[in-house]
Amino acid sequence: MTKRLFPFLTILLAAVLLSSCSNFQKLLKSDDVDKRYAGALKYYEEGEYEKAGVLLGELLPLLKGRSEYEKANFLFAYTKYYQHLYLESSFHFIQFSNTFPRSQYVEEAAFMNVRSLANESPNEDLDQSNTSKALVAIQDFLRRYPNSQFKEEANKLYADLSTKVELKAYDNAKLYYKLTKYNPEYYKAAVIALANFRRDYPSSKYSEEAAALRIDAQHSYAKESIESKQKERYQEVVAFYQNFVDTYPNSKFLRTAEGFYDDARKELERLNAAEAATAAATTSNQ
Repeated sequence: MTKRLFPFLTILLAAVLLSSCSNFQKLLKSDDVDKRYAGALKYYEEGEYEKAGVLLGELLPLLKGRSEYEKANFLFAYTKYYQHLYLESSFHFIQFSNTFPRSQYVEEAAFMNVRSLANESPNEDLDQSNTSKALVAIQDFLRRYPNSQFKEEANKLYADLSTKVELKAYDNAKLYYKLTKYNPEYYKAAVIALANFRRDYPSSKYSEEAAALRIDAQHSYAKESIESKQKERYQEVVAFYQNFVDTYPNSKFLRTAEGFYDDARKELERLNAAEAATAAATTSNQ
């Protein structure tokens, strides 16, 4: 029974698909704007967003000036979103907001632009330019609609995307530190990059580790320097450590940082002693 039924179901399904395609083609060729618009709405409601989008895209110039024009533009932007064409949906939601600034849908369109850009945000290890654009769009949205029904979701998106940008920034700063294993010339760059990260993201959960790595990098930078530059650079190690202890008195990196601090103090004692000996020798020769 089942074996006999299977070919019948296959034929029936094919007939339905052909009929569906045939109906779609008829709508595309139809001169009846109302019929085509009704068909586009039906496809949209059934989740056939590609077909709905094709029909709406062709209808937009024909609906201009009619009451359906506003909603058709709004749904057309959504068809792009539901097809995961996020840059296109972002463009069309912005265009909708600009074209219909007093629409009942304008707030939702502004938020859907935010969602579209957020969906274009790549993984943490990739360039975060699109993420930065999304963050700017969220800030703009919340400024324009401070009491929006989408406020909670917008804030969550902002927090998630900020964490992604923050992690990428930290990885970029930390990269200089990692490169010091292969080239000591990167120590100075690592110190600067880690300091810049802490300045740009003072509340970051990575700030503590960045501060500890900066002490490490500065200590190595001092050690690799010519002797005439070492005193100044070891003094920086001491200053970084003292700031670190004040800021993170219970840090898990404290013991390691303290080791660099103790060594810096010893080196400063050595350098001061050498300076004193040189000064004494110069005096005695006068």
